[in-house]
Amino acid sequence: MDTSELCRVLRDAGLSKYQSKAYTALLRLGTASATELADESGVPAARIYDVLRDLEEKGYVETYDGDTLRARASEPDTVLSDLRRRSEEFSEAADEIETRWEAPALEHHRVDIVTRFDTVFEHAREAIAEAETEVQVAVTPENFDELRESLAAAHDNGAVVKASIHTADGNDEEMPTEYEGIATEVRHRTLPTPFVAIVDRTVTCFAPHRRSVNEYGVLVRDFSLTYVFRWYFDTSLWEVWDVVYDGRPEDPPLVYANLRRFVRDIEPLFAEGADVHVTVEGSEIGSGDAISVSGTVTDVVYAGEPRNDGEIPIGQLAGQVTVEVSDGDRRWTVGGWGAVIEDIEARRITVTGYDGPKGAIPGGIDA
Repeated sequence: MDTSELCRVLRDAGLSKYQSKAYTALLRLGTASATELADESGVPAARIYDVLRDLEEKGYVETYDGDTLRARASEPDTVLSDLRRRSEEFSEAADEIETRWEAPALEHHRVDIVTRFDTVFEHAREAIAEAETEVQVAVTPENFDELRESLAAAHDNGAVVKASIHTADGNDEEMPTEYEGIATEVRHRTLPTPFVAIVDRTVTCFAPHRRSVNEYGVLVRDFSLTYVFRWYFDTSLWEVWDVVYDGRPEDPPLVYANLRRFVRDIEPLFAEGADVHVTVEGSEIGSGDAISVSGTVTDVVYAGEPRNDGEIPIGQLAGQVTVEVSDGDRRWTVGGWGAVIEDIEARRITVTGYDGPKGAIPGGIDA
């Protein structure tokens, strides 16, 4: 670095033009009188004394009296510390600018397009850790391990956690082995899969799989748009793939975050005349107020003919699905995510018990 470049950097670090010139000249001379320093540095003689006083206050030089005022460069500890501190501040500012450019604050946008996978992943990690109702993720085994702490936090919060894990070339040996306390249910997908995290029905973090020619990410904080990703997850990343871990209990209380899964599980018993007792937590259609209703299921409505000879095909559950619950005083109609014609949009359904034909509800707790 030549002298002119050093002067420029010192000016960036807070020195004035004359201060940087005087200091670099004094470094070359070692010690000099004020007059000699003015001549060597090009600082006007009328200004050199003020410049030396300011540099001394900053800790850059020391002055002393001889036959005239003289100066020498101080031990550089103070200067070096100041420069390194400023360097760190510049580096931190650069990182912050990059972060803000890559990931605009979601409070002001429903959808953000970002260019780095790491940005998508960090948003997912933070959102998952705060989940209270439901988490759905499509990940590689490495992603799953990196998200363990956040998934465990969501699980501890009471959220239903679904993990669809895809491995290279469908290799089972790459699958993680520890899921308890991390996920409610895990399935193995044997095809390349985008990274997807859907949290509490309002947050989606999406990035194409690494074999894609394009690298970008989508961050969504919107109820309706997240619903679209939910159906993509259910139909492409979840429904048809093998279950490798099921942490759902066999006996009540059985918790569901998905009304359609609830209907699939209770329909065989309900069709045989069983009384299924539930508590529905959600919001009242129209007012949006939180509501909790406890009672007995009295009817189940979905497209096509009722099925009691096996699991209802997902196609029959793609349209309207309504459950009727009687609390003794009133019959409430309950819909799932995005309900508009029912009385309640269910966020969580808990089977508290059932009477009638013996046998556990198939599948247990929803994942």
